[in-house]
Formats: sequence, C-alpha cells, structure tokens
Amino acid sequence: MDKPNVIVICGPTASGKTKLGIELAKKINGEIVSCDSMQIYKDMTIGTAKPSPEEMQGIKHYLIDFVSPEKRYSVADFKKDAILAIEEILSKNKKPILVGGTGLYIDSLIYGIEYNEIKVDEKYRKELEQIIEKQGLEFLYNKAKEIDEEAMKKISINDKKRIMRVLEIYKSTGKTKTELERESRKNGVKYNFKIYAINMDREILYDRINKRVDFMIEDGLVQEVKDLLQKYSEFPTAMQGLGYKEVAEYLDGKNSFEEMCDNIKMQTRRYAKRQLTWFRKNKETIWLDGTEEIQNNINIILEGIN
Repeated sequence: MDKPNVIVICGPTASGKTKLGIELAKKINGEIVSCDSMQIYKDMTIGTAKPSPEEMQGIKHYLIDFVSPEKRYSVADFKKDAILAIEEILSKNKKPILVGGTGLYIDSLIYGIEYNEIKVDEKYRKELEQIIEKQGLEFLYNKAKEIDEEAMKKISINDKKRIMRVLEIYKSTGKTKTELERESRKNGVKYNFKIYAINMDREILYDRINKRVDFMIEDGLVQEVKDLLQKYSEFPTAMQGLGYKEVAEYLDGKNSFEEMCDNIKMQTRRYAKRQLTWFRKNKETIWLDGTEEIQNNINIILEGIN
C-alpha cells in the first residue's frame, strides 16, 4: 500500500515559509501543521511571528498557540501531537503540509526518531546549570562533544538547551543521541515526506530579518514580554526564545534599548545560519528560491507530488 504524501516546507526564519504554506494549502486542499518550537506557546504572538487569522486565510493550522509558557513541551510531545494532526487531516481527505523551521521537530517525523522513554531528571539538570554558572557553557559543550561528537556538529556552542539535552539523553539511557537516532530510524516511517526548503541570498535574508525585528519592536514586543512576566511565574523554555530572552534582559536593566534591538537581530541572523546548515544535511531536500514568485515555487512542489 502506498504511503500518503506529507509535504514539508522548511527553511530559515523570515524566508517566507508561512506565506508559501498557506498559498499551497489553498491550491491543493491542504491544512498546515506548524513545526515551530516557539509558536506552540500561548500569549507569545509578536516575537514568534505567528500568522494572524487574516494571514491564515481560512486555512486550518495545527499546533499553534496551545501550550502554556509554564509547561515543558518535548520533541516527543511534538511528534505525538503532529502525527495526530496529520492523521486528522488525512481522514478529511485533505493534504497535510508541515511548515516550520525547528529542525529537531521536522527530523523527529521524517526520520521516525523516538525520544519517548527519556524523562527529565530535574536533579541532573540542576547539576548542569551549576556547572554552567561555575565553569561556563563552553565547558559543558566540550563535555557533550566528548560523549557525542556527531550530534555536536549540528549544535551551536551557545545553544544551552540542546547541549544540556545531549548530556541528559546520555545520562538517562546510557546511549548517545546519535545512537538512539540510528536505532529509531530502523523502524521506518508511515508517510512519504516530500521535503522543500527555502533559501535566498544571504544579504537579502539578513535584511528581511532586520526589518522583521524592527516591525516586532514597533508592534509591541517589549509590552508582550512585560505581560508574560506578569502573567506567568515560570518559563522552563519559553523565555529562552529569540527576542524574548533579549527583551527580558533589557527589562532587567542588563542592556540598553539599542543593544537589545541589535542583539535580537544578531542572534536571529546566527539562528538562520544554523537552520540552513541543519536543513542542508538532508540530501533529499529540494531547494526553493525565496526571492522567486510564490507561484513558481508552488509549481515546483506540484510537479514533485504529482
């Protein structure tokens, strides 16, 4: 029996994934499953660039705006919820379209990676936090590299969350993240994923990122963070998101308004570069030019799925 097609539209932040996904969904009777680790959170709209109801144009979106910022939400949680969403879309004889830039989320689906048995060890996590405070994040990065050099090739030296996760996985299972991924891939996947990634000239992309950050600031990002800090008492992951962390530091008096804006732009550009590196590792990915007309890219996708 043929596997059902699932279209994946990925790429760096500010590359036009959302708009392309919506226009494609309108053409092929599709619905969208978000693969964005920040758009899952409630009350975090401006800094995550969530599509508005007007932008969605009546296209149903799944896995957006449904998790409290106080909650932990793992890759395993995402995979379970995403599969439920895909099955719901297919049951309606519609086409599932995955749209987003979180590589771990997308990989968990297209490679069938399982992390379900790995629980958060709060005691060990606190130990890692103490190591960072005393010896710095680079020390922890090098420790993780000694354990799983292959995994660390794809993780930035500044990516605290993923550095800690590599160590937590090894502590919990006795196996490296890379070993677990290889084992889980043997199980296969039940969908035929058609993967498309958006790219464009680096200067154009960076200019779009800078303008997007300016718009977010003008649209009220600082007030959004103030409201979050007043409403919620804990942020296990949410406040580490791009833009939110920098604004929180500004509100805490750690930098000026201008420094905050520059930091958000710089960190977002760096993140976009890491995203592109991540998506390039999949040899089956078909690359789209983000500066082309949307219809041209839709035609390329339609040719690939027909």
